[in-house]
Formats: sequence, structure tokens, C-alpha cells
Amino acid sequence: MTQPKRSTASAPKLSNGATEKQKQLQASTADAASTLTTNQGLHIPDNHNSLKAGVRGPTLMEDFVLREKITHFDHERIPERAVHARGSAAHGFFKLYKPMTQFTSAGFLQNPELETPVFARFSTVAGSRGSADTVRDVRGFAVKFYTDEGNYDLVGNNIPVFFVQDAIKFPDLVHALKPEPHNEMPQAASAHDTFWDFVSLMPESTHMLMWAMSDRAIPRSYRMMEGFGVHTFRFINAHGDAHFVKFHWKPKLGVHGLAWDEAQKIAGKDGDYHRRDLWEAIDKGDFPEWELGVQIIEEGQEDKLGFDILDPTKLIPESVVPVQRIGKMVLNRNPDNFFAETEQVAFHPGHLVPGIDFTDDPLLQGRLFSYTDTQLSRLGGANFHEIPINKAVCPFHNFQRDGMHRQGISKGRVAYEPNTLATGAEFRVDGGAQGFHTHPQALESPKIRRRSPSFDDHFSHATLFWNSQSPAEKDHIVAAFRFELSKVEVPDIRQRMVDNLAHVDAKLAARVAAPLGINAPDAKAAAGRLGFRDYRIAQTVDEDAALSMAGRPATDNIRTRKVAILVADGVDLLSFKRLQQELLDAGAQCKVVAPQLGHVTTSSGKQLPADHTFSNTSSIMFDAVVIPGGAASAATLAQLGDAIHFVLEAYKHCKTVCALNEGAQLLGTLGFALDTKDGALMEPTEGILLGDSRKAADGQISQALIAAMARHRHWDRLNVEAVPA
Repeated sequence: MTQPKRSTASAPKLSNGATEKQKQLQASTADAASTLTTNQGLHIPDNHNSLKAGVRGPTLMEDFVLREKITHFDHERIPERAVHARGSAAHGFFKLYKPMTQFTSAGFLQNPELETPVFARFSTVAGSRGSADTVRDVRGFAVKFYTDEGNYDLVGNNIPVFFVQDAIKFPDLVHALKPEPHNEMPQAASAHDTFWDFVSLMPESTHMLMWAMSDRAIPRSYRMMEGFGVHTFRFINAHGDAHFVKFHWKPKLGVHGLAWDEAQKIAGKDGDYHRRDLWEAIDKGDFPEWELGVQIIEEGQEDKLGFDILDPTKLIPESVVPVQRIGKMVLNRNPDNFFAETEQVAFHPGHLVPGIDFTDDPLLQGRLFSYTDTQLSRLGGANFHEIPINKAVCPFHNFQRDGMHRQGISKGRVAYEPNTLATGAEFRVDGGAQGFHTHPQALESPKIRRRSPSFDDHFSHATLFWNSQSPAEKDHIVAAFRFELSKVEVPDIRQRMVDNLAHVDAKLAARVAAPLGINAPDAKAAAGRLGFRDYRIAQTVDEDAALSMAGRPATDNIRTRKVAILVADGVDLLSFKRLQQELLDAGAQCKVVAPQLGHVTTSSGKQLPADHTFSNTSSIMFDAVVIPGGAASAATLAQLGDAIHFVLEAYKHCKTVCALNEGAQLLGTLGFALDTKDGALMEPTEGILLGDSRKAADGQISQALIAAMARHRHWDRLNVEAVPA
């Protein structure tokens, strides 16, 4: 059988600007060689035998080749990141849509013709390097821009707020979230006593908890999640005028999540699910894209928002301040070496360029210290900026010298400023007009160790988030809270948490508490505890559509979605050949799943290659399922437990399932049967398509299938809890 041809878009060409980093990295990249040497370049003739006193004698200490090899091996591991240890990354470029001169003097935000090289890293927060990708967790979203004015790092998350308001509480948060120290369990999970003990005593965490219990914390793909700068920053233009700014990354493929049951199963069957997804998409030329958006607030107008924009547990509703999309990021090249690039890259929110500045957000202020400090420990010293992946593409010069792993060779006798010995003329840097200038601002007095009263509202934005969710999303949040708190062994902790939730929404709290074996939520009890602040801001909006994943308009984009085609001997090739081609033309990826590898014989006697078997894959690896016709194929699949489970599981996870002709037999367990006397296509419930390809008009079934897949999931599907999968 001739395989349908997949239509592909041509890969975008990189401008000179976007290849500068690649050229720089090439100088440090080594290809495979035909000989083997020591690290000093000495040719090695035998890499299978150590030097011994006789063929059966003891190994000799003089074997410097063995000692070099073993010693290097013993030192190959470096400390993993304290948080964000599990990550994946890719190279690409950023291109501006329109000049931002009115707001910022940052060079890479001036010229729409310029392509700025970037390196983006996505990560989980809590787990170790070896943990699974699809755990419930915040995802890191960090981008390094290699600009002509130096490196600029936008270091954020896929959630726009955070658990704590002040960096002094960050170590406590992470200690509570990480595996409990007495037994190092659980790994990469927040469903345990120490985490919920901490957050139930920290009402400021409530808004973040709402996001963490939503489907945002179990994204379908890194390519399908938003990114946020979290903090409020400043844009400064060439005249010194300042505006507050919030950064957003908007994925071109939409924002989509997994089902919780699905996420847990994927973690067991493919712990590298997100890493593999990103790598394979780029490898196939399906380059992921995000648009960079900004919310800009004129300095002096921030008080009109009704809350303190320095509070990292708050967000600016997009319905109040719309996001302006100012450019796009395209990731188009996988790393050549995971350790050298993804593991050694060092992000830092303090890596700025002129035209962008900090604010006094107390969480951000602590990060400015922490990120440098952690690189010193993790990467071995103060010269981590010289590691190729971290090195700026623009020239850099200062009088910092020496240290572990110094690579640059600084010529001359001068290592200080001011001086006259370097060039014969006086060199002095003392208040010049060029370069980065900190934005001048008036500071309050006196010096004091306390929280601003403007940070005291801990529940209004949590309520805003809850009110903005669809009914299905609310169900998922309730289920997530129930799951997490059911793992907490101490009843008082469960009680404290639902008491706090009563200040978000009484019905939410009651629903969460119902199966947990505790008392009804008590808002007054929460209000009487230390740490509670009896303060509510006046909300400018009660809900915001941008906070819902389900409320976004559906598109016809199914690019890179994965479709399983279930077949057995006797499958009717004609019933799905055109459908398959039209899915491929729309950008989907189709894989044939059969009882065995090799080939399946079609009803016309042709051979159809099988990509997977029911034993080496499952529905959790796909976005949709197609069951072609063919009486013999359908009869075989209907008797195969793994095939039935495949379909039931896809139904339970609210995925699109399309059955053609006799293939509808496989849906009999769900109570569906093909009856097209009133037409060639039925949709007995959301996302379940039963079609008669012999009666259907050209493109009728494929158009319906593509439209159903474009919705990602059909979360309103009824009675999924009753499905045994």
C-alpha cells in the first residue's frame, strides 16, 4: 500500500541575527571522530583492557588511561536544580511585530526585521531530574534572549501568580512541597501532609492553589501551555518614561490540559511524555510558536486596578487591561547535547537589557539574589556565564578575573577601573549616559520588616478565578482538591484547608469537604486563625474569560494532534483512506494500531503497515481514535479486550472517537450503534462520531472529525465515571 503523503509547510529560514548563537555554539561543538584519545589528545589503541601485571594479574596504578576515564566518570554529575530540576529545552528565535519605542528602549523590541536568537526551557517544579513529566505541578517557562545589548532572561511559569508574597517564605514553601525528609516520599507530588499543612496556614497561597488544582497544572504539551512573567516589571523608554508591564506567552496551538486519570497513567507508561512531545515536534518540522504579549499600565494609574500590582499572588484581568501581542517566538532546533545546553543553561531574572527594569515586588527582589547564588553552587563557580549556552552573543568586558573554570584569556596588566595603563589614556566608568540605568523612584521610610497592608486580600482573586471557570473545569478543580486532601493523613489539616476555601466560594468548599471525613467548612474558624487577614478588595470584574481554558473559541487547528487508527485483518481500506489523508493534510499525525506489528491484510488483500500494537501503546498517547470499517476487522477488535479498553479509556478521557461502518461495533459496550437512516453521520454524544462512509458526501465525515478534534476534549461528556477504564 502506498502511504498517504503528509503535507508539510516549509521550514522558516533564519536571518543572520537568529543564527549568531548557533554559530557561536558551533565553535564548542564536536562531531564524532574515527579515533579515541585521552583528554590530552594521546591516541588510545585499546579501550577494552586495563593495564595489568600479567593477563590474569592485578591492575596497575600506573594505568593513567584507566584513571583518567574512571575519575572523569566519577565526577560527571553536578547538583540538580533545587527546583525546576526536570526540564526540556530548545533553540529558536523571537521576532517583533511592531516597534515598541513608545514604551521601551530595549533594542530587541525596536526592529520588526530583527530575529533575536532564544533558548527556552520548560520544567516541572517539585520533582527531581528523574521524575515524570505529567505530574500535577506548576511548569517553569524560561526564555533567554541573546540580544545585541546582552542576554535578557524572562523567567516565569505557566501560571501567572505564585504561592507566597515574599521571597523569605520560598525556602519554607519548597521544603513543605518536596518529599518529606524522613522517608523521601512522595516524589514530584503535592498530595501529602507537609505541603497542605504549610499552605493551609498561609492563606496567601489560596489563589495559586486554585490554579494548581486546575487543568493548567497538567498540560497536554509544553507547546500548548501559556507562559507568564509572574511579576510586574517596568518598561523604560528613551526619554526615561516608565510603564508597568506584565509579560505573557500565548501558544499558537491553544491552551489544553490532560485528564487527571490520563496524566497519572502517562506518568507510568512514558515519564518522558512532554520531553518526547517537544523533541519530536521540532524534529518533524512542526515548530512550536508562542506570541509574546504585554499588559501595559501607565505609572500613576496602577491604583485604579484595585489591588497592589507588586503582589505576586494577584493578576491583572485581561478584560481590564487587554494583552497586546507584540511578537512571536518560534522554537526550531533541538539541543545537540542535553547536559551541555539544557542542564547547564543558567537563567536569572536579573539578566536585563536597557529599557526593562524591576519593581519592588518582594518575591522578585529575593529571586535576584537566589538565582546567582544557586548557579554558583550548581555550575561550580562564578564563571558560569562563560559556558557556551550562557555566553552572550555581544562582546562583554569587565575586570572580573580568575575563579574556577575561567575560559576567557584577558590580556594585559590591568584588572581594575579607573586606570591609565591599559591604553595610555584614562579609562573611567563613572556616570556615563550609555548602557543600563536603573529607573529612579522615590522610596518609603522607615526601614521596616513587615508586609504591606495592600497585600492583605488573600481570597478575592481566587474567587475571580473560580467564577471564571466552566462547569467542567470547576468539577476538575473540586476533584483535584479532593484527591490531594484525601492523601493528607491529619484530619485537622484537611479541615483548615476547606475552612479557607469557604472564603473563596461556599459551594466549592462544601463540595471539596463532602467525601473527606471532616466537618462542614467553617469560614469563621478560618478567620480566627493566625495569618488570616480580614480584608477584601473591590473587584473591578467578577469573572474573566481569559482565565478559563474551556471558554476560549475553538479553532480548526489540529496540527500535531495524534490520531490512533485501530485495525485488524480484514479492515476496509476504502473506508478510511481518504479520511486519513485529510487528517494528514490538516497537520494531524496518524498511527495504525493493530494486534501485532508487521502488516495487516486489508479486505482487498493489500498490506497495511502497523505502527503500534495494543500491548505497546494505549489511548492515553493519542488525542483521538478512528475505527475503520471491515466486518472481519471489527469482529476481531470486538473480541480483543485491549482494543475495547482502548476505546473505553478514550471515551472516559473525553477524546474524540470516530467509528466508520462496521467499526461502530467497538462502541457497543458504550451503548452506541450505527443507525444512519436519517443521514450518513451520527453524533449520539459530544465527540462520538458514527459514520457510514458509503453514504457520506465528500469530506463530510473528515470535516466533522477535524472540528471535533479542534475542541481538544469534550469535558461535558456525561457518565464518564461509570466507564470501566
